Amino acid sequence: MKTNIGITDSNLQKAANLLNNLLADEYVLYTKTRNYHWNVTGPNFQELHKFFESQYEKLDEIIDDVAERVRSLGHWSLGNLKDMLKLARLNEDIQASSAASMLKNLLDDHETVIRILREDVNTVINKYSDLGTADFLTGLMEDHEKMAWMLRAYLS
Repeated sequence: MKTNIGITDSNLQKAANLLNNLLADEYVLYTKTRNYHWNVTGPNFQELHKFFESQYEKLDEIIDDVAERVRSLGHWSLGNLKDMLKLARLNEDIQASSAASMLKNLLDDHETVIRILREDVNTVINKYSDLGTADFLTGLMEDHEKMAWMLRAYLS
């Protein structure tokens, strides 16, 4: 059944595309965080192991929410890794030689996502007239800002 929520079909498609790009980034960040959870070593192993777990659990929720937002706009969410890697703007490279480099890599990715989200909020408001998606993205930006703050605190 066609989505009839006061946004043109073209703008719904564009908003869904924007969200699928975000979904790809979130999935790369989730995978990287999960990998660091598995592979962290050092004197703060237990603490960082649990910290990374809390972050990838939050990212898992975000991934589900983004995919469901795409569906609520009447479009299909990305569902395979091949397509996600084509769309992702984050680097999939997960190499890190130390816990500190893991933390720094994740911080850089969260800050990249925050900058992307800031632009996307303006785009969905000004070009697509989609205030619901703008509000949704603003909430995600706040989640990433909090995760970035926590990563920054470890690196200070």
